[in-house]
Amino acid sequence: MGNGTELGRVRGLGSAKEGAHHWIGQRLTALANLLLLLWFVGSLLALPSLGYQTVATWLSSPLVAVPMILLVVSTCWHLRLGLQVFIEDYAHEPSAKLPLLIILNFYAIAAAALGTFAVLKLAFTGAAA
Repeated sequence: MGNGTELGRVRGLGSAKEGAHHWIGQRLTALANLLLLLWFVGSLLALPSLGYQTVATWLSSPLVAVPMILLVVSTCWHLRLGLQVFIEDYAHEPSAKLPLLIILNFYAIAAAALGTFAVLKLAFTGAAA
């Protein structure tokens, strides 16, 4: 079973053992997004108006700000997982995959940080970001 046999040629080229973890992560973030989005839409529909002051006051509650931050982070993480699969499947040049994945990671982290900052700013000050 040396390098001259078929088994030797394919040894080490099998599953990376990461597919199931990635798949489960996508499904869990999708479920979290669904539940948080239902909460978000239901909460907005329960408000007396959608004016700036009403929404800012609503968002200043910790019971609202924390799920909103969870929604932002979960959505960005789900986006990152989905686009990673897209890049890995459709970027055929190895020299293009790594830069695209790095850009994707920076984008997802920046979007999550910006969204979290906006929610926290409204939650603590009630002012626009």
